[in-house]
Amino acid sequence: LFVIDVDHERIAINEANKLGIPVIGVVDTNSDPDGVDYVIPGNDDSIRAIQIYVKSIADACARAKEGRPDEFVEVTEEAAAQESDSAAE
Repeated sequence: LFVIDVDHERIAINEANKLGIPVIGVVDTNSDPDGVDYVIPGNDDSIRAIQIYVKSIADACARAKEGRPDEFVEVTEEAAAQESDSAAE
């Protein structure tokens, strides 16, 4: 979970913590970093700063996605039958 304003999104952070979802958050000097796993110290009020944070995270996600194989796998009936036969043994 990526959060810009950790004070405003406190409920989402608490839910992510309960579910074991890592939280990345921009933490301003007037914010409490509790519950944030990866703190990005910075201004959460400036529109220009927020644009930089969001663009950086989006670019990192796009680069990471490029390095991963496509998750869609087409399974033929023959392959499914072979897999179920080997699982039955």
